[in-house]
Amino acid sequence: MSGHHHHHGHGHGHDHGHHHAEVSHGKAFAIAIALNAVFVAVEFFYGFLANSTALMADAGHNLSDVLGLALAWAAAILAARKPSARYTYGLRSTSMLAALFNGMLLMAACGAIAWGAVEQLFEPVPVQGLTVSVVAGVGILVNGFSAWLFMSGSKDDLNIRGAYLHLAADAAISLGVLVSGLIVMYSGWKWLDPVVSLLIVLFIAKSTWSLLRESMDMVLAAVPGNVDPDEVKQFLQARKGVTAIHDLHIWSMSTTDTALTCHLVMPGGYPGDQAIDAIAHELKEKFGISHTTLQTEQGTTEHNCCLEEHGHEDAHDHGHDDHNHDHKHGHEHEHKHEHEHGHGH
Repeated sequence: MSGHHHHHGHGHGHDHGHHHAEVSHGKAFAIAIALNAVFVAVEFFYGFLANSTALMADAGHNLSDVLGLALAWAAAILAARKPSARYTYGLRSTSMLAALFNGMLLMAACGAIAWGAVEQLFEPVPVQGLTVSVVAGVGILVNGFSAWLFMSGSKDDLNIRGAYLHLAADAAISLGVLVSGLIVMYSGWKWLDPVVSLLIVLFIAKSTWSLLRESMDMVLAAVPGNVDPDEVKQFLQARKGVTAIHDLHIWSMSTTDTALTCHLVMPGGYPGDQAIDAIAHELKEKFGISHTTLQTEQGTTEHNCCLEEHGHEDAHDHGHDDHNHDHKHGHEHEHKHEHEHGHGH
């Protein structure tokens, strides 16, 4: 007989705390989006009146931030939904799609801002430095306050941390625009405003490229950057009774949750729920892997991952040949153990 063991006890202590955090972050998202949406309209309007591409550049960046905040908020709400019969992981992965779309949006904004700045470099127009500086000063207050709203949650949630860092960076950019406005006002250097615009674009593009790369890795089910797969492999191989492992897969279920599946070869047989529970607990504590599925085998038949057989990399230590084996989870000698730490439990 095959045994399937499901345990959900590990997640019970999280429900109330996450609910409270979700409510407070919901309020933070609402306030930050409302403040920044109003400021974007004001900033663009006065940037247009003052002939300041730096101000309009910052407004474009802030607009993408408003959309990004809205996406992050929507993804946070969807990620908290419980799994269903069709969406067995829930909708956690929407946070990854939101991050990817946000990155693409920012890159498009960078292109538009750079184009306008280059045009102004070749055809300079008078810039009203005082207007630029006053509006940028308001931007520092708006972005600084918005960033403060997310500061408390930025340590534990990557999605919230992204919102916090983005808003804090906006405050720094507004400071740069304010300083350039003052310099233009007293020196009359028309070229300074578009140069500051291009510097803002470079700053945004650098941080956006990192966001795009990380979100694309998540969408492609790459091992998260904060997890060392070799260390995980060594840890599992060192467990009592384990002689080999295969079919090790580690991927992101969302911007905050990491999942792992692995086959453990244990000639002595299934070690019991307590031993498997301990392995899952250590994976969570050491590597931050919150959803673990472990399958035990006695090693009496050959097992090769179907993905490896069609690939060119040898990622396993044993049994790599041309033997084609279809992986099913109903073998008589197999035991499957699943640990769920999702927010929905």
